[in-house]
Amino acid sequence: MRQSLHTLLSALLSVLTRTLRNPIEAALWYAGVTLARFGYVDRHRVDRTTELAWPRIVTGIARMSKSVADLAMVGAVLGSGAVAGIGLATPFAFLAGTLGGGIAGGTIALVSQRYGAGRYDELDLVVKQSVWLTALVTLPLMVVFLVFPSELIGLIATDPEMHTYGTIYLQVMSVGTIFMGLNLIGSRTLVGADDSYAAMVVRGSGAIANIALNVVFIFGLGLGVAGAALGSVLANVLVTGLFVYGFLGGRVPFAGHFPVTVSLSGPYVDRDLIRDLVEISTPITLTNLTWSTAQFPILAVIAVFGAEVVAAFIIAQRVRGLMDTPSWGLGLASSSLVGQELGRARELEADAYGQDILRITVAVYLVVAAVVFVFAEPVAAVFVAEGDSLSLTTVFVQVAALSVIFNGLNGAASGPLTASGDTRWPFYGRVLGLYGAALPAAYLAGTALTIPGLGTIPALGIGALYAALVLETLVPAAVTCHRFSTGKWRVISRSYRPEGVAAD
Repeated sequence: MRQSLHTLLSALLSVLTRTLRNPIEAALWYAGVTLARFGYVDRHRVDRTTELAWPRIVTGIARMSKSVADLAMVGAVLGSGAVAGIGLATPFAFLAGTLGGGIAGGTIALVSQRYGAGRYDELDLVVKQSVWLTALVTLPLMVVFLVFPSELIGLIATDPEMHTYGTIYLQVMSVGTIFMGLNLIGSRTLVGADDSYAAMVVRGSGAIANIALNVVFIFGLGLGVAGAALGSVLANVLVTGLFVYGFLGGRVPFAGHFPVTVSLSGPYVDRDLIRDLVEISTPITLTNLTWSTAQFPILAVIAVFGAEVVAAFIIAQRVRGLMDTPSWGLGLASSSLVGQELGRARELEADAYGQDILRITVAVYLVVAAVVFVFAEPVAAVFVAEGDSLSLTTVFVQVAALSVIFNGLNGAASGPLTASGDTRWPFYGRVLGLYGAALPAAYLAGTALTIPGLGTIPALGIGALYAALVLETLVPAAVTCHRFSTGKWRVISRSYRPEGVAAD
């Protein structure tokens, strides 16, 4: 009895200590420990996962809060037309992040495997190849967005108000294009080298600066949509500057020295590393592009319902993005920890890490989704006023809360695949989910479909848009989880490991 009481008090003291230190870390750790007590996960893996994941989750919350704050601030000043305009421009503006994120996926795979194998001398070259490749693919986008913003927005916007606001936002955001991509390379490099805390400090600082700048530009100077974009650009420049300073050996405030340093001297190019980086990154990039490009026809279809529906749909997506921030940490922790074990040729332990993180993810996402579903109306009220718009947005937020569970599954199952270099299957799942399910559902929402010999399917209305939000995440999760369960990714990883490292 006394031993049980001592164990209980020790556990409570541990939870209290962690809660006071960091509520995100405490919540994540407690979820994992609870599963460990019932034998579902290993306690040591819980500790390692928590240590690496919580800073990335904080980073995600900070950055997605910034994105949500943008909409709330602009909506408060200019209304749903401006919110819809930003939403139409965002898929264009974030294409650089889409491409940079794909290359960064290859970066974390190569960095984590070499870090786990102790090949620290190769990290400098991995970062350099990632930087060159990111600059190559993002600079042309910057030019196109700067010169042709009106023409691009006109492809999906027919409403003059949405078109005007979208054009302004895209043209200003174009300047920050390359910085978005480079920041993802810096962040993934640090996570792959077991230092997600430094990545959190740098990118979190940018998110905080972004919100502060937006308050000044939107409310203080009255710059509206242009102010929201300008705040994002300056914040991205700040983050890039901090990453450059840290990777060149400087001590970043509150983050210290980075575990990876980059030399300004040569060598600058390694063809083998570039080949591996392109092979791993291409499917990830195509996966990201699938999502980004699918937003254009989806938003074009939804636009027929008017600015209020477009705004509600975009708000639901942004809220879902905020709910999905645990995947920022858990998915990347999975990539890093699995990659390090693969680098040590410990395939069974790599698989165990992947399985445990997937179980922790399920528990966390069920709780997050339930809370947001219950409080969907207060959440919606942050963006819209009382009335029909509030009711509509509330339902969209509730549907987003259900769909985010599958996003969590997809992210956790993608982590080991990314670490191993088996990056094609998440791409297949994303294509099938968006173009095979979500886009047809969105199309049927506002358009009747006549099938020869079968008759006419009438327009399904708003309910089909709800289905599109769910199918967009459900189908990719099913495909990626299936691939993870086969274990074939462990075999594929052998071709990307440092030379001389054999499988266990």
